[in-house]
Amino acid sequence: MAPNPMPAAEVDVTADLVRRLLADQHPDLADLAIEPLANGWDNVMFRLGPSLAVRLPRREVAARLLANEQQWLPQLAPHLPLPIPAPTRIGRPALGYPWPWSVVSLLPGRIAWHNPPAWDDAARTLATFLRALHTPAAPDAPANPFRGIPLAARSDVDTKNLHTLGDLVDTPAVRRVRDAALAAPRWPGPPVWLHGDLHPANILVNDARITGIIDFGDLTAGDPATDLSVAWMLLPPDHHDTFRTTYKADPHTWTRARGWALALSLAFLSHSSDHPLIAQIGHQTLTATLA
Repeated sequence: MAPNPMPAAEVDVTADLVRRLLADQHPDLADLAIEPLANGWDNVMFRLGPSLAVRLPRREVAARLLANEQQWLPQLAPHLPLPIPAPTRIGRPALGYPWPWSVVSLLPGRIAWHNPPAWDDAARTLATFLRALHTPAAPDAPANPFRGIPLAARSDVDTKNLHTLGDLVDTPAVRRVRDAALAAPRWPGPPVWLHGDLHPANILVNDARITGIIDFGDLTAGDPATDLSVAWMLLPPDHHDTFRTTYKADPHTWTRARGWALALSLAFLSHSSDHPLIAQIGHQTLTATLA
């Protein structure tokens, strides 16, 4: 078998559509320059003038995720040590576009994959950010069937992704890491707030320092190990200890975090045949977790 493409867009989101939506609902912004900024599995981003961006779902499943951002990010943002893209304006379905959308502040920096930070500072900054985020979540926090859950609960998904990749990966090595993570005790504490998708394309860097965390579409609650997987996704191995000790991760959580990094790398590689950036992140993460 071979990797699949990323999920197909269900609506063609163009700059013209964005301008018409703005003219209809936020006319004071409609004359600002609009240009494509990013295109992921779930959303499309357009730069809007010098300091804003428009975030629109490209699939129906993403509309619920964006609604979660609209509800929760304004509440979380004041308590976090790094900027996050809490919506400044809300858009509603209109003009044939079927889902809610957001206008957000354009945070400074470029994604960490293309603009690596100073590693020791990045390790401390990320760990400090996650300690601030990983507080007990609200009882009605968004549920996510693929993130924050016990690793055993997504074994079928991981097995399917491993089968998809076939000879492209070292299956025995993958199974050794996965089995160790599955053997670790489950998270014993209350569900905590999670970013849910913390990888090098969702971390912004400016002047070698992390300046913001973006794309909270997978915001959920559960096991903090999900987010701690960023150590294998971003940081060189000799900076893992700084990250781990700053966060104060216990050994079982750290073992599960490695398992999460492995699981996410398989997902990225299995659905990125037409998305080189996600494929590269997947390859780097898989190599790191098997090292």
